[in-house]
Amino acid sequence: MSTSLGSALGSTIGHYLALKQALGRRYAVERKVLRHLDAFLAPLGSDLDPQTFAGWCHSQEHVSSGVRRKRMRIVRNLCLYRRRSEPACFVPDRSQFPLSHQPLAPHIFSEAEIARLVHAAGSLAPTSRAPLRPQAFRLAIVLLYTTGMRRSEILRLTLGDYDPGECTLLIRESKFHKSRLLPLSRDGVREINGYLEARRTLTRSVGAEQPLLWNRHKGGNGYSGSAFAQVMRALFQAAQIHTATGALPRVHDIRHAFAVHALLRWYRSGVDVRAKLPFLAAYMGHVSIASTEHYLHFVNELAAAASDRFASHCGALVRSTATTRGAR
Repeated sequence: MSTSLGSALGSTIGHYLALKQALGRRYAVERKVLRHLDAFLAPLGSDLDPQTFAGWCHSQEHVSSGVRRKRMRIVRNLCLYRRRSEPACFVPDRSQFPLSHQPLAPHIFSEAEIARLVHAAGSLAPTSRAPLRPQAFRLAIVLLYTTGMRRSEILRLTLGDYDPGECTLLIRESKFHKSRLLPLSRDGVREINGYLEARRTLTRSVGAEQPLLWNRHKGGNGYSGSAFAQVMRALFQAAQIHTATGALPRVHDIRHAFAVHALLRWYRSGVDVRAKLPFLAAYMGHVSIASTEHYLHFVNELAAAASDRFASHCGALVRSTATTRGAR
């Protein structure tokens, strides 16, 4: 890897990326940033120091402060790795980085909003490039909502990843190189079978390696992330779904809604929620429950369900204590 890196920092960058890849990280963004840093340093013939780092940061001023901060943090992490073997090496001062922004609160879709979104997808007009556009996006929304898949995962699905006998989807080597089998809901199975039936009447391109969300663009390579997001934004607009600030939701917000609604169903059905969380983490492709907790937002409906469960288990004790105090 280091052979294609020409700066004084090239060898360190190569070893660092190899280590991260061995640990199961894709590091695609980090690889791009560090290669750009290497290309910046190579013609200077200099190592990374306060002056060259300041010059590289100046070359990043065309991007937003949030993106610039993220790229600077990537370089700092590289320097911290280097410091293990070279204690005197330069490490950027993160207090000089652009201030971080308040993270965007995800939009937790209601069931009614998901229904409007499915209806809007079914109303899409087919095109010559995408004759199954309404069926494909209707399927995408149903799968995203009922499985909590990442956008990248659904776009990588092939026909061979669906097992109609077992009613499962295989998610191959997603984040951290983890693969997993997802049992599908009845709605998911019905939607995918209907989509495949419509697809067979239209095209013979039904080989196992073909993308599940198919179109005719570039010989049937499926949807790119940007093209998929563009159509989804149009669907959010058509379904009149907006966040609390009036903006359009993100596709990733559907994954948040999946996790919150799963928790809500468990509370309402009376099951042991804590015992269920490891299953939710595995289903969502997380390394641990700590990652899943990022998606478990305490919305009003969840607060009410938790309160009802507490009242059913401990309400008598609370009333008894209050009555005893009143008697005194």
